[in-house]
Amino acid sequence: MVEDEEGFRYPQVDKDVCIDCHLCEKVCPIANAKADEKHRQRAFLLQHRNEKVLHESASGGAFTAIASYVIERDGVAFGAAYDKDFQVTHQYAENVDELWKFRNSKYVQSYVGKAYQEAKEFLKQGRMVCFSGTPCQLEGLLKYLRKPYDRLITVDVMCHSITSPKIFRMYVDMQKEKYGDDIENIMFRDKQPYGYKYSLMSVYRGGKQIYKEGVETDIYLRSFFCDVNVRPSCYDCKFKKQHHLTDFTIWDCFDVRKFSKKFDNDKGVTRILANTDKANQILSEMNQVARIMEIPVGEAVSGVKEMLYSVNMNPRREAFFKECAGDFLGG
Repeated sequence: MVEDEEGFRYPQVDKDVCIDCHLCEKVCPIANAKADEKHRQRAFLLQHRNEKVLHESASGGAFTAIASYVIERDGVAFGAAYDKDFQVTHQYAENVDELWKFRNSKYVQSYVGKAYQEAKEFLKQGRMVCFSGTPCQLEGLLKYLRKPYDRLITVDVMCHSITSPKIFRMYVDMQKEKYGDDIENIMFRDKQPYGYKYSLMSVYRGGKQIYKEGVETDIYLRSFFCDVNVRPSCYDCKFKKQHHLTDFTIWDCFDVRKFSKKFDNDKGVTRILANTDKANQILSEMNQVARIMEIPVGEAVSGVKEMLYSVNMNPRREAFFKECAGDFLGG
């Protein structure tokens, strides 16, 4: 995988060692994307019962609940987390205490690296594996595995679009220049000031919040929500559909009160589509961990544009990346 000038990674074939098996083409999720194939779904609302988990999660803590279920059965959970340099990479956890690193949204394309290979190896060992990511990443995993695994639990997180790791590196460097190299966390969805309804970029050092700006003033959030810092394929996403191949599809539920008044609206609630019997069975066993309520599927997906429609290309996109190449973020 080679990074282009915009910071997005693409596969590059070494023609000197290629044996013309065409396997890469056969398992490519984009080249083999299928139209929305309807299957039976059920919809749920979920809010984790652990206050610490709920506070640290972007929404209702659904992934932590599902991943905990898997780990407690000697399984492994994969998700997107920061490395030591604040680059977002796919990592795995074998202990529930490690799941904190996957919590909170990260508006940047994660580097999958060897996560698919690692997940396959755990499955071959007979272990349960939970794998989360964007819809395209999950279909990539399923195509890579090439056969079903009963002990694989897949969770796709509904995706607005993905942004450039290079631009995020520039943003991190800018924050370090302002606040020092010892910053310890960067949060995209910080619930601390206003609950969970707003995207708020926060920087922490020494356990204290030293920077906070919203969509209107934080330059990285602006680039994301203006659809200017977006991978080209996201403007024609092949995975904008209701019926995914995964077990779970999860996303925010900002308007939970239109479904129920039994949830604390300010602490975050996750909407879930259970796409398989496996997902339904897992949810039926999680009532001790989370508050769960079934809702009609039609109501759950009504008005959810991110599920069905790609973002529109911002006409200033080309100018944005040209200016970034000139280090305008650091100026």
